[in-house]
Amino acid sequence: MDNNGQGVQNKRETFVAVQKNGDGDLISFKTDNGRVLDYPTALQEVQNGVIAGVNVFKGKDGDLYIRGDADGDPTNNLDQLPLF
Repeated sequence: MDNNGQGVQNKRETFVAVQKNGDGDLISFKTDNGRVLDYPTALQEVQNGVIAGVNVFKGKDGDLYIRGDADGDPTNNLDQLPLF
């Protein structure tokens, strides 16, 4: 059990760092458990509810993208996470 009385296996991961390509686009994510996920894998895990604090939206181009949950705090936006 963790400190919240929940089983550790039920804890949702969060993104703590990102990698970007030469254009500044996010291409992979590191979770608080140390896992590194490429964008397609991260997208699937967000859709499956494995990752907390983010959601998936459909862009104007029709593709699906990951974005941080709107909480009014720009410092925790995905673009502001440290690089790894």
